[in-house]
Amino acid sequence: MDVSQFGICHQRGIGKIISGAWVEYPKSKQAFSKTNLDSNSVIQEIRNQNRFVYKKFFEDCYPELVQYANSYLFDQNWSEDIVQEVFIHLWEKANDLDIKTSLKGYLYAMVRNRCLNFLKSIKITDDAKVLDMQSMLSSDYDLEFFSNDDLKIIHHQLLKVVEALPDKMQQIVKMRFIENYKYAEIAEELGITVNTVKTQLKRARQKITQQMAIVLALLATQ
Repeated sequence: MDVSQFGICHQRGIGKIISGAWVEYPKSKQAFSKTNLDSNSVIQEIRNQNRFVYKKFFEDCYPELVQYANSYLFDQNWSEDIVQEVFIHLWEKANDLDIKTSLKGYLYAMVRNRCLNFLKSIKITDDAKVLDMQSMLSSDYDLEFFSNDDLKIIHHQLLKVVEALPDKMQQIVKMRFIENYKYAEIAEELGITVNTVKTQLKRARQKITQQMAIVLALLATQ
């Protein structure tokens, strides 16, 4: 496997760990296949510093765990960072782990927890000013039924959608929903009419709702 495909693998330590597997050959290739090595055997081999098994497990699980992380973070690079950190933790702390479920289930839980902690760490706000999320979405969506963790995810994604809006529309949205400007105040500061402000906000709301629909649907079915 070309570990360079995983971006920061070498910087994070994954590259160094799994590259050593190329010089480690199992006594029986079949014994180390994905189907024949159960969860307990994998963790035991990793505790024994078996780089070949670690590399094989990494290759098997990495893509799906990154996809899972991305369902929380909506950012490929951050998702890869989180998953790589989890795998490094697995290698370095294998002897200390108390795994009561399957190893893969344990990693999924660890990825989820790290994603939520990461979202908390970046505060998911713009200068501590909270977006009025409900006002930015269609009335078809009622955010009060979502959990606090889901709301953090929605807020994070909303900020990303807003940042992708055309510059003028983005400025109007931020002034209205983050800085709490009134329509007339926005119009006066930007030298446009109140009707233009309302039109831009209506179009922005349509764009935001359209892009958020899939995210909200996924969270609602969890």
